[in-house]
Amino acid sequence: MTRCIKRELKLAIIENKYRIGVKYVNQNRLLTLRGIILLLEDLACRHSDMVGFGINDTLKTNLSWVLLNWKIKILKEANYGSTVTVKTWSRDTNKLYTYRDFEIYDENNNLICIASSKWVLLSTKTGHITQITDEIRNAYNPENKTVFEEPEISKLIEPSNANETFSFRVNRRDIDINNHMNNLYYLDYALEALPEDVYLKKFKNVEITYKNSSKLGDIVNCFYKEQEDGYYVVMKSETSKILYAIIKLC
Repeated sequence: MTRCIKRELKLAIIENKYRIGVKYVNQNRLLTLRGIILLLEDLACRHSDMVGFGINDTLKTNLSWVLLNWKIKILKEANYGSTVTVKTWSRDTNKLYTYRDFEIYDENNNLICIASSKWVLLSTKTGHITQITDEIRNAYNPENKTVFEEPEISKLIEPSNANETFSFRVNRRDIDINNHMNNLYYLDYALEALPEDVYLKKFKNVEITYKNSSKLGDIVNCFYKEQEDGYYVVMKSETSKILYAIIKLC
């Protein structure tokens, strides 16, 4: 059951318990990066549902949240069958964007993962970014708590001379409610773009910067580059004129 914890007026943290099922783990029965994002996105959606700006409210509000950035740090692994508690809250909201932070705790109340994300609000009527009003901001009761020392998420810079690894076509299964490729598939395809020896590593950190939306039928080219601070995958259009996303793993 999702709980809303109110410590004082206009401060709220939402939390929910999840059992780590088979869809969240890899062949070693460990919670994956994909599984983590599934948990985080689910609770973020629940929060929006609770305050009247969720997916089912879109027809009434003509508004939809769009993700710009992820920053995730794994502190401890979680196993199949275990139960975790995920917490989330809105913070640092202005008229153009908002941040949402997360914490994941294990059954012994040990903090095992922290994450931060950045969002903008899209008008479903115009297809353009729209301002976040005070009404929307107040509905989420933003917190002043941050999980990372640096509250802002830095945009990833495209590495030079990255090598093209493979291409894919955006399929029907990839499309989300905004008629774009769902943000989670960028991570999936980025992992496929890695060399085998890199793919087998246990990544503790992931950052994703979403630049432009890919749509049904688009051809996406993936480029890979190893740098001192991590492994980068860059996703571009077939002509390389459109930059879709940059993913950094380390």
